[in-house]
Parts: sequence; structure tokens; C-alpha cells
Amino acid sequence: MTDATEKLPFDTEQDYDRESEILKVLGHPIRLKIVAGLMSQSCNVKKIWECLALPQATVSQHLALLKNKDIITGRREGVEVYYQVTSPEAIRIVGAIFGDTISCS
Repeated sequence: MTDATEKLPFDTEQDYDRESEILKVLGHPIRLKIVAGLMSQSCNVKKIWECLALPQATVSQHLALLKNKDIITGRREGVEVYYQVTSPEAIRIVGAIFGDTISCS
């Protein structure tokens, strides 16, 4: 056990704030599924909502939140946008939960 005055080898408070925000966002099952799936491959909105069997509007709302929190980014190819996970913190957190990534085939 460590002495109360001994500094623990933790990162800065800002790191905890960022990871806490990511945990809050990933606390929703749909967003967790989206991020876990996007860790194995980038996908467009249509493929994501087909895999999740959810309405396109629902998936788009979740993607918007993930994008606003800088967890994913979109890459335009013609008329389609392909999403991928770009947050190293989210990759680490989801990787710790699932070990390997999951995908929609």
C-alpha cells in the first residue's frame, strides 16, 4: 500500500477528464457497438445501420455525437462518408473491454 503523500504514476488531470468523457459517450450500447465495429474497418452510414438493424436517423445521431467528441472522423468518398475511430483513448478503452475488435460481416 502506498503512503498518502506518495505521488501515484497517473497522467495529468486533463487525461482523466478526456477519458471520463469518452467513457460517458461509450456508455450507450449503440455507440459502443459502433466504435467496436469501426475499430476493425471503416464503414459508411448505410452499412452501419444495416449491421445494427436500426433506422438511419438513429445511427446518424449517434455518429454525430461520436464525431463531436472526436472519437471518430468521417472521410468522404464521392457521395458517401466512411467513418473510422481516431481516438487513441477510445481504441484503448474498447480494446480493454473486448480484447479483439468485433465486426459486422
